[in-house]
Amino acid sequence: MMKSPMLAACLAMSALPAGAVETSMQLVLEFEGNAQRDIVTYQCDGIDEPMTVHYINAHPTFLAIVPIEGEEMIFANVISASGARYVSGQYEWWSRGNEAMFTNVMDGTEDAEAEPITCHAAQDIP
Repeated sequence: MMKSPMLAACLAMSALPAGAVETSMQLVLEFEGNAQRDIVTYQCDGIDEPMTVHYINAHPTFLAIVPIEGEEMIFANVISASGARYVSGQYEWWSRGNEAMFTNVMDGTEDAEAEPITCHAAQDIP
């Protein structure tokens, strides 16, 4: 039997400017049965550094942790016709086999959709 996910949030305050609050959050998911964590490193077009994505698959929760501008963001799985599509705010991560596409949907215009960045799973990245 699966236990309900538990969310633990920890707020930390330090010497910050007045009105600023530093926050951090810890997400704890407890499951019984099959749960899988996969780590895949991708090389993306136009990006020099490889990108490491963590996939957490524990039915009914399917997540991808994707690094965006130095921050690890949690993406939730949503319905897709093929592959695994994850979203977090304005960002979309869509993986299928050894390929993935990253899109910042806010980069689009009225006349054209945002252009995705294509990524390929890397086998031997140092």
